[in-house]
Amino acid sequence: MNWNLKPSDWIFPSASEANPFSTATFLNILQASGSTVAETGWEALHASHRDGLIMPLYRKNHSYGEYVFDWSWANAYAQHGLDYYPKLVSAIPYTPSVGPRVLGNWQRQHLEEWATQLPELCLQTGSSGWHLLFPEADLLAAFDPAQFIVRQDCQFHWHNRGYRDFQDFLDVMTARRRKTVRKERQKVIDQGITMRMVEGNDLTVEELRQFYLFYHTTYLKRGRTGYLTEDFFVQLHQRMAAQTVFALAYRGKNLLGGALFFKSAERLYGRYWGAIEDIDCLHFETCYYQGIEYAIAHGLQVFDPGTQGEHKIPRGFEPISTYSVHWLAQRDFHAAIAHHVRQERTQVERYMAEAKTLLPFKQSES
Repeated sequence: MNWNLKPSDWIFPSASEANPFSTATFLNILQASGSTVAETGWEALHASHRDGLIMPLYRKNHSYGEYVFDWSWANAYAQHGLDYYPKLVSAIPYTPSVGPRVLGNWQRQHLEEWATQLPELCLQTGSSGWHLLFPEADLLAAFDPAQFIVRQDCQFHWHNRGYRDFQDFLDVMTARRRKTVRKERQKVIDQGITMRMVEGNDLTVEELRQFYLFYHTTYLKRGRTGYLTEDFFVQLHQRMAAQTVFALAYRGKNLLGGALFFKSAERLYGRYWGAIEDIDCLHFETCYYQGIEYAIAHGLQVFDPGTQGEHKIPRGFEPISTYSVHWLAQRDFHAAIAHHVRQERTQVERYMAEAKTLLPFKQSES
């Protein structure tokens, strides 16, 4: 066997700094903070190769924090008296962002070796199958669709087409949508809110503490608690501050809400947000418009604000395809789900085509 499972304290090799999530630092912060441990359903069993490769791998007993929704698959297993959990998942926990999923200089032969070992690995770990979430295009292409289920989904990203400032971006919109965006931004100002974009290195400990409360407030409104521990944010501030920026909403001296973004040389990633008051349009301003302004000012080419959200379309976020790869040990279920996913892809592609017709740009820009 060339791929082996390693204990949960395995040290990852350096990954591409082009993606802040697929790094040793981010993955170790998640684990060291208690956010990805067996008790939270993310038991680390990272796969290593003798050629120095590492594939992040978790044994999971639920599907939370993945953003590739397979609850119906689990229900189908249960209806037939089978266990869908635990399952093996190669992903960046709680992070629906496309990026590297094999750390190191992999070749197609490494993935072919991985494929041959999947039946034994699933038997060894008592898992129903293996799932690869949000891989980059080159890694995705290395998996034979005749052997693996390739599932398509949709997100909405903003693209910088050389805009000089936010007004330049507005100018490519239709008059109606341009007016709506201006009105939304003005509503925030009219409620006495002042926005500040604060680089991670400049964030104070008190601002970080308050942001953690905002983060939990978002989940508490849904009757749940956040996935990430307070120590996660503390360690993030200590170890990855240079790759973060915060949009903070103040009324006078009172901090009322905010959003956390990650950044690389070319991309901005919106991730967590919250507020202690219901302020009309604050979500749009904090999570979208501030991010667009920041991306333009810093020459970033793409702004990935996170998963889902049709409300992003009229604000200039365009549909893009994302993918996941799946292999199920129960071959009858593998075949049935593969058939379902093929039908699902047709629906996704129709949805994306319709979404493109709703973009707010003038005809020449769409």
